[in-house]
Amino acid sequence: MANSVIEQFKKDKSKHLGDLKKLVAIPSVSFPNFDPKEVHRSGEAVKALLTESGLENVQMMTMGDSFPYVYGEWLKAPGKPTLLLYAHHDVQPPGNAEKWKSPAFEATERDGRLYGRGAVDDKAGVVCHTAVIASYLKAVGKLPVNIKVLIEGEEEIGSNNLNAFVEKYKKTLQADAVVIMDAANFDVGMPSITIALRGVSIVEVEVKALEHSVHSGMWGGPIPDPAMALCKMLASAADAEGKIAIPGVLDDVRALSDAEKEALEKLPFNEADFRKQSSLLSGVPFAGGKATAYEKMWFQPTITVNAFEASSRKQAGSIINGSAWAKVSIRTVPNMDPQKTTRLLKEHLQKSCPWGLQVEIHSEGAGSWWFSKPEGEMIQAAQRALEFSFGTKPVLMGCGGSIPFVQSLCNAIGGKPALLLAVEDPYTNAHSENESLHLADWEKAVIGEIQLLEEVAKLV
Repeated sequence: MANSVIEQFKKDKSKHLGDLKKLVAIPSVSFPNFDPKEVHRSGEAVKALLTESGLENVQMMTMGDSFPYVYGEWLKAPGKPTLLLYAHHDVQPPGNAEKWKSPAFEATERDGRLYGRGAVDDKAGVVCHTAVIASYLKAVGKLPVNIKVLIEGEEEIGSNNLNAFVEKYKKTLQADAVVIMDAANFDVGMPSITIALRGVSIVEVEVKALEHSVHSGMWGGPIPDPAMALCKMLASAADAEGKIAIPGVLDDVRALSDAEKEALEKLPFNEADFRKQSSLLSGVPFAGGKATAYEKMWFQPTITVNAFEASSRKQAGSIINGSAWAKVSIRTVPNMDPQKTTRLLKEHLQKSCPWGLQVEIHSEGAGSWWFSKPEGEMIQAAQRALEFSFGTKPVLMGCGGSIPFVQSLCNAIGGKPALLLAVEDPYTNAHSENESLHLADWEKAVIGEIQLLEEVAKLV
């Protein structure tokens, strides 16, 4: 069956790519201060696409004033397993328009890649699912397993309503596994299954000394500088190697076993490629001590200043800023408690503020890490499917990023497994300018998902 479905996909590939380009053209940025109508328009487009692919009971759902979720199903394979396929249709802001080589919301093919905001994160995942479903139903008129599809509309702003959503629709979402098409391959042409995600704890901190900014020459000396104070506070949170130096934060970190460390050390690592992929400037050394880069990125916590604001380049006058603000995040790992981590971060920043300045700290949220044992029949089925489509065995890897809802979805379906499959690669530039999708790997991802359905159907 799979061969005829794959041939159907290849025959219709340009049509599916056109579907992706149409989705990319909708600026579905879910962040505040962007037009919310575009996210709703994107939801409508996804609903139409799920309907066109052959899914039934397709509907848009919301939780209060949330951005739209889109759900569809095909449940005509009695006695066969059920897979819940997930992706999201909202995207990050476009960033600096001048740095894009082609317009952010105009999907553009160039050198074997498709450029555009959301071209990979995660509208490629959406169309991967619809291409698989449409190819099956067009080629053979049925699917080998039962399928439920959930396309979220607010993943990029933290999936704040997803816990309530899955609780409300828990019965509807029941499945034997979740397939999440929102991860990254280890490298171009090297398929991967992600088995670990870091969590994240985020706070905003503001330091105030003045009701308004003042002349730095006229008042400099007796007036404390809030920007300097905040710099001192932030600097105290990391040691000389860039590792977290906040008391208590590292106490619960799960140490890797010798076998896990050995597996990480066996992964190919080329420093020149790593620098190119991460855009690390020449001469800038790695941070974080002596562990491998993969251990640091996937299994060690890190602290980052995501944003800092006192004045701006354009208005950098000779002033003492009245206040300074920063957004700070800690990526958490097994077995850290995200809430505890947030509390310790807030306490440290409060205590380390110098000169008696006023401090306001607000938590922006805390999402849990996720870890899956690299075994079980579902993950073995995924390994076989990806080896079939890519022609090489997939890598089991971690991801330094956070997808807080993964654990929520697993919990909602009774602790069943999640399969994190990939449409991204190290050159994708997700969340940055010139985001792009490697088209040949995307085609292999679709074929891999087609084969995954075949493999899962054999499990009963």
